[in-house]
Amino acid sequence: MVMTDRDNALWQQCWRDQQTDFHQASVNSLLTKFWVALELGEGSRVFVPLCGMSLDMIWLAEQGHEVIGVELSPIAVRAFFRENYLEPVRTQVGAFDRWQSGKLSILCGDYFSLTKEDIGQVDAVYDRASLTALAEGVRGRYVAQLRSLVPDTCKIFLLTIEDADAWETADHALASADEINALYSTDFDVAMEYVESDCDTDPDSSDEASLRTTHKVYRLSPKSGAK
Repeated sequence: MVMTDRDNALWQQCWRDQQTDFHQASVNSLLTKFWVALELGEGSRVFVPLCGMSLDMIWLAEQGHEVIGVELSPIAVRAFFRENYLEPVRTQVGAFDRWQSGKLSILCGDYFSLTKEDIGQVDAVYDRASLTALAEGVRGRYVAQLRSLVPDTCKIFLLTIEDADAWETADHALASADEINALYSTDFDVAMEYVESDCDTDPDSSDEASLRTTHKVYRLSPKSGAK
């Protein structure tokens, strides 16, 4: 399975219809708690794939990083700068429309069309559930594209969100760690830093079945000689 024009059109429609429940109205608490473990210096460049209008980019810039995101929807990009009272300068970068204000820039266009030249040097990647938001069949292509864009020395801070029935065992909930290892372990040492779960009653269920949402923090460090 690959991303298609239909997939892109559906994503664009979500933003037009304001179906954006996935957007967090505050900075992710796991980012602020665990980001320091990457030990990045001030001025490091951080790439944020499928960034939407995430406030996490504001926080990363406040830590002294240069932040570059990529987002397909111009509605999301415009809203990000407007709602954060930023006045961007717009320029054309290859096939992308770049919106930039200070240390923050977003390339508006298709992630799978990006090149190294489009994003420049990158020291770290911040993935806040972008991987797990994709269909399972697309994730391998997503990771392959990421590896084509970033250098051997790049670190990755990966947050995942997984849903499961509350009755399932913890071992079942952690099973997707195998998928993360399968996708990344050739080039990265994969460390799971943190796991937390919470349960919510399914409002569409007559027997009040519950769903467990599991949040995980992974720190990926490049292996020597990888790629």
